[in-house]
Amino acid sequence: MMPINPKQMKKMMKQMGIEMEEVEAEEVIIRAKEEELVFKNPSVIKISAKGVETFQISGEYVSKERLVISEEDVRLVAEQAGVDEEEARKALEETKGDIAEALLKLAGE
Repeated sequence: MMPINPKQMKKMMKQMGIEMEEVEAEEVIIRAKEEELVFKNPSVIKISAKGVETFQISGEYVSKERLVISEEDVRLVAEQAGVDEEEARKALEETKGDIAEALLKLAGE
């Protein structure tokens, strides 16, 4: 199979209604249920075909555990500790969602 010139490839794709465009991204974050994939300085290509846009992301990434704190937990800690919800959420984040530890932290122990 003969290699195809990039200009020819682009022209052929355009004739088929496919357009590619590079997106200058500094960071891409994919949030899954239990983790985040964080791409720093990724290569991102936007592909448009038949009215549908898709993105191709490549590069190195790090996986981070995702902490999900429910509104119910925030309200419970705020109520029990006598603080506003913002302060309760911060304590829960610092204690990785541990309600008892968050309450102790807010009580100053």
